[in-house]
Amino acid sequence: MERKTASDYPQELLDLFHEYQHGDIDRRTFLDRSVKFAVGGLTVAAIFESLRPNYAWAQQVPADDKRIKVGYEVVQSPDGNGSIKGYLARPAKGKKHPVVLVIHENRGLNPYIEDVGRRLALANFTSFAPDGLTSVGGYPGSDEAGAVAFRKVDGKKMTEDFVAAAKWLKARPDSTRKLGAVGFCFGGGMVNQLAVRLGPDLNAGVAFYGRQAGVEDVPKISAPLLFNYAGNDQRINDGRTAYEAALMENKKVYASYMYEGKQHGFHNDTTPRYDEASAKLAWTRTLEWFNKHLR
Repeated sequence: MERKTASDYPQELLDLFHEYQHGDIDRRTFLDRSVKFAVGGLTVAAIFESLRPNYAWAQQVPADDKRIKVGYEVVQSPDGNGSIKGYLARPAKGKKHPVVLVIHENRGLNPYIEDVGRRLALANFTSFAPDGLTSVGGYPGSDEAGAVAFRKVDGKKMTEDFVAAAKWLKARPDSTRKLGAVGFCFGGGMVNQLAVRLGPDLNAGVAFYGRQAGVEDVPKISAPLLFNYAGNDQRINDGRTAYEAALMENKKVYASYMYEGKQHGFHNDTTPRYDEASAKLAWTRTLEWFNKHLR
């Protein structure tokens, strides 16, 4: 399939697909409302297929790269859904490394998130990417099915699963006991929640276009936080001003970047919303943040 970019689509259509991805409308509604964009022989089915993730594009670091070690682990989560499975990626050399929890979008542990974990391992971090869908059978292999499964999970228990995964990761014998967390979309919001829940146990966090924590919870935050926001993402950006004002008032360490004109999901290199320049810049800032606060 020819790779397209966000500039190939009207913003209204991108916003419509965003609604679909976040469960605000179903597939039929998306297709019905996309009819007006089906011109010049283009069908709504073709539009839909072109906007869906193509995970063949996601592999920046092959799973068999000799510089890293990868595998799956199951973490016990008695306060959550019982247990949570995840993808562990480690540098092949060295005995102990800082650790980073990688939190997926509202689709589960897909190939893009696993690759993010491998990218961190190449940068000399041990990463663990838990699958929040473990209790409903795990990531089902497609984003559509993942979105359906995501809505079946007990949200409060899933939060406890991520807390358990973070504590397990930090306590590993190959950990330096410096814990970071990075998340995207839903995962970005979870990074903010973990900053509240874990307090001083979280040593750094990076949220990509994630929902903010409540301003009343900001005093509980200890971790330095980095925010990467997309300019065309009003729903998430609406909470930015109040959150950052509370962080400043409470003398918390944070940095915030707005990628103007970019779409929610600009770091996800499997969809047309991906913006290579912004994704690379945000990732460079992410690694710099973790190197500064976790080493």
